[in-house]
Amino acid sequence: MATGHRNHAYYRDLGQTTDASAFVSQLRDDMNGALEALNRDMPKNRGVKIRSQGKNRISITPFEPQEEPVNLAGLKREISGRWPMTSLLDVLKEADLRIGFSDHFKSVADRENLDRQSLQQRLLLCLYGMGTNTGLKRVSGGRHGISYKELLNVRRRYVHKAALRNAISQVARAIFAVRNPAVWGEGTTSCASDSKKFGSWDQNLMTEWHIRYGGRGVMIYWHVEKKSTCIYSQLKRCSSSEVAAMIEGVLRHCTDMDIERQYVDSHGQSEVAFAFSYLLGFDLLPRLKAIASQKLYRTGDEKNGDYSNLDPVLTRTINWELIIQQYDEMIKYATALKQGTAEPEAILRRFTRNNVQHPTYKALAELGKAIKTIFAGILAPKIFALR
Repeated sequence: MATGHRNHAYYRDLGQTTDASAFVSQLRDDMNGALEALNRDMPKNRGVKIRSQGKNRISITPFEPQEEPVNLAGLKREISGRWPMTSLLDVLKEADLRIGFSDHFKSVADRENLDRQSLQQRLLLCLYGMGTNTGLKRVSGGRHGISYKELLNVRRRYVHKAALRNAISQVARAIFAVRNPAVWGEGTTSCASDSKKFGSWDQNLMTEWHIRYGGRGVMIYWHVEKKSTCIYSQLKRCSSSEVAAMIEGVLRHCTDMDIERQYVDSHGQSEVAFAFSYLLGFDLLPRLKAIASQKLYRTGDEKNGDYSNLDPVLTRTINWELIIQQYDEMIKYATALKQGTAEPEAILRRFTRNNVQHPTYKALAELGKAIKTIFAGILAPKIFALR
């Protein structure tokens, strides 16, 4: 009985039905609707074409570059005239005086000997030196009378991961609070994420050789909301899964923002990623590099000729029975991701192409194929609308 209650709590937490058949029925309806809309719009869609032959059958016409807004040059002049050569250190100091993010930095020692004002000054210099990559030695050469050893002591005692995470979260929430909707628009629910490689010493335990970019280093994975505010960042190995990093940022960003749409590149998506994003309640919107060779899947409800405009890119029917059989297991893993009882990297490591015989992996892949088909069916008409 306890297990049943716990399972029902999992479904409530994810906002999913406990009836696997109802879950699949709704998904089939959504998929049928997306395929019908795509099939109906294809003949008049000037931006997307489907070829009947060849390996790459989907063709998307590149967008024309947008013209620069006429007021942009004037806006740049006004900003430069009002705030010429503003120091980043001054910006950092004013932000701390306004919201007090430096209060999150507590000593790991039993007691503090510095008064708060002196500590605040040293903390800001440390954060400035680390954040701009200027380094503590160069920062200590300024005319503030604080030595390198004093800055190093503060960095070792006060600057740690949890404090930085909390400070970043407070700054992001403060930015959201002061935005004028007349200028910035209403609160956004969209976020984009991507990684960047940074070189690092071989002795660093996270350092690995990067296959695509070459050289040794680490990856920093950022989540940035639509108005350019970074809401989450994380240090990753070069070989680690970008899908896991994407999911972690959506679930752990610790701001008031409710992410409904997550934009990624091709490395931040997979069929399993589509499946988990659907179960966790947000839309995964990737920029697919290999869009030309993508396939769409059938629901099994269609009749011959129903999707005649899509025939060249349609393939087999989704295995709905497998999704029904493994529905409870998929909910269990999605709940573990949301509640943080396991790291996304550890969970997704179970569901890779090296473990294709795992029944839950197969079900997640089938669910992901269905969601990707819905994504394609919704995306193509939007491309047409933008032309």
